[in-house]
Amino acid sequence: MKFIKSIALIVGLLATTAQAAPQQPVDLDQLLKQLQQGQYAQSEENKLREARFRAEAAQQQQLLREAIAQRDRLERLSERLETQFEKNEIELAAIAETLNQRLGSLRELFGVLQQVSGDTASKLQNSYVSVEFPGRSEQLSALAKKMGSSSKLASINEIESVWLALLQEMTESGKVSRFNTQVTLANGEKVASDVVRVGTFNMVANGQYLELVPGTDSVAELIRQPSSRYLTTADDLQSAQPGEQVKFALDPTAGAILGLLVQAPSLGERIDQGGTVGYVILALGAIGLLIALERFVSLTLMSGKVSRQLKQTETRTDNPLGRVMAVQDKYPQVDTETLELKLSEAILREIPSITRNLTFIKIISVVAPLMGLLGTVTGMINTFQAITLFGTGDPKLMAGGISQALVTTVLGLVVAIPMTLLFASLNTRSRAIVHVLQEQASGIIAERSERRH
Repeated sequence: MKFIKSIALIVGLLATTAQAAPQQPVDLDQLLKQLQQGQYAQSEENKLREARFRAEAAQQQQLLREAIAQRDRLERLSERLETQFEKNEIELAAIAETLNQRLGSLRELFGVLQQVSGDTASKLQNSYVSVEFPGRSEQLSALAKKMGSSSKLASINEIESVWLALLQEMTESGKVSRFNTQVTLANGEKVASDVVRVGTFNMVANGQYLELVPGTDSVAELIRQPSSRYLTTADDLQSAQPGEQVKFALDPTAGAILGLLVQAPSLGERIDQGGTVGYVILALGAIGLLIALERFVSLTLMSGKVSRQLKQTETRTDNPLGRVMAVQDKYPQVDTETLELKLSEAILREIPSITRNLTFIKIISVVAPLMGLLGTVTGMINTFQAITLFGTGDPKLMAGGISQALVTTVLGLVVAIPMTLLFASLNTRSRAIVHVLQEQASGIIAERSERRH
């Protein structure tokens, strides 16, 4: 069968070759010889394959035996380990039960110790005392972490460290302490400074209030300091001698009220919230104040000169009354009616200089609240625009417009009220001078009329 298959294979190859190339005449003896040579080569190759297969089969049998032996060995090891694991679990359960029985009430004690250590560490981290005594919060945090993650019992020293830290905090809260430490200035520079700590409430250095740097035991100057009256007390405290009593602006909330106080806008920031309308109102107020000051000085000097003229018989032309009285000497022969007209003309000539710019002050007192109303309307328009664009979820978006509305209203009233009072006062002074002129003019006419009759 193998021989027939070989012949068929060779015939098929020859047929394929015959199709690919021109057919050539083949000798039968030559063909038989080629077939015999091919059969010999094939038998040699088959022998090699069979030998290789036998060799590999023996090796595979050896590998199989080794794998089976290793499996059996691992199964025995697994059974032994499983048995040991079960025994260990039983022993661990018994040991844990014994530990629970022996701990008894100590377990509750250590739970409280862990809680108190953690709470105390948080408080000490935000305490001014930790700046003078650093490292306390880290020590208690490590103890709390140890009690929560380890079955090892706390030592007596560790337990005592908690109440010692609490006792130290309580004691230091009633002291005014002075020490030297690194302080971060407002410009970011760190310098060694003498620091005064007032209990657990405030710390000052270089006349400035200090604040704790979050997450550290260091301090820094407040970016914005409170008003000068508070800083004055800080200077007094820092320059005080031991045992000396001074006034100090204390924050009992350990910085909370101070933080809100420094966030309050200053006078300049308040004015800036009024915007352009606010500055226009202030400019009008400044102009009105300058005019009122000039009028006050002028009317005061003029009133003094008029008072001196009343006490003198000689007429002087450096005051309105003297110039009005000079008309009598200028026209000594005119009749009473003509003299009256001349005196009225002289009084009318003096009135503009007496009442100069008073009308402008009155106008400012009227315009200032109107400008404030304009700023109020403008601020409310900005507020409604912010509500339209962003809604009412964030009040800070509406704060700008509301601030402008309120500040401009206040500025308008602040300017209008003093201007109204100044106008009333100056107008009264000017009317008093005019009244003196009219009174003296009437007296001159009456005297002339008596002489005529």
